[in-house]
Amino acid sequence: MSLLFFACTGGAFFIYYQNNALVTTEISYSSPDLPSSFDDFQIVHLTDLHNKSFGDNQHRLLTGVEQAEPNMIVFTGDLIDQDTEDMTNSIILMRELAEQAPTYFVTGNHEWWSGNYETLETELMDSGVHVLRNESVEISNNEESLQLIGIDDPAQSINSDSTAVLEEYIQLAAEDIDDEEFRILLSHRPEVFSIYTDYEIQLVFTGHAHGGQVRLPFLGAVAAPDQGIFPEYTAGKYTQDDTTMVVNRGLGNSVIPVRVFNRPEIIVTTLQSSLE
Repeated sequence: MSLLFFACTGGAFFIYYQNNALVTTEISYSSPDLPSSFDDFQIVHLTDLHNKSFGDNQHRLLTGVEQAEPNMIVFTGDLIDQDTEDMTNSIILMRELAEQAPTYFVTGNHEWWSGNYETLETELMDSGVHVLRNESVEISNNEESLQLIGIDDPAQSINSDSTAVLEEYIQLAAEDIDDEEFRILLSHRPEVFSIYTDYEIQLVFTGHAHGGQVRLPFLGAVAAPDQGIFPEYTAGKYTQDDTTMVVNRGLGNSVIPVRVFNRPEIIVTTLQSSLE
């Protein structure tokens, strides 16, 4: 009986730890195309909160971000869940993030599925968050600049062809950008990596895959939305041609309520203007 008790207690602690113990992942990105004034520029990347709370007023998560001393914070969708009615956890987080550094947000599928997006967008903008919807903004640093592009999740569209919708959104957002400018894209979905490379976007931040939800030793991610079993793009940095995509494992859960070997993640990406 005591052995069963300890096994159950240990299992419960393991699940709690896997779903609540934040981990910070540091990624280095180098490109000769990056303006030199952006050397050591730090971007904190968060995604897929699904309205989860990390301590009172998001204290643990905000402390983790603050310790990274970011120059910019990006959030790539699913801040809330489709079933979220009280958005307090999410709004507190974004309001406090915007106090730490310029903060940029793009939608995920759950924002649209919730039916509450207009209310959320108003709250975010009132909190000082920059909401990017198929548009680009100039990020300046010491008289040099790059372009930050943000696109909606295709769940916003009535068109069932998500690939075509994403291409349309990228074209709309980047239509006034000079080909010579360095481009960073915020998009919720990683499974369309080939589209990002086709448009020669140098650096992309995505989420959506939840790290595969369950990650098995030696095998990796088990399943991810829109990628199926043993998905290809779930965590970390992927490079093809001149495009690098960073996939964050996310913070919360939705349909599948637990994570295994897949702790909630803060990513800190440090930019460098030359290859090592």
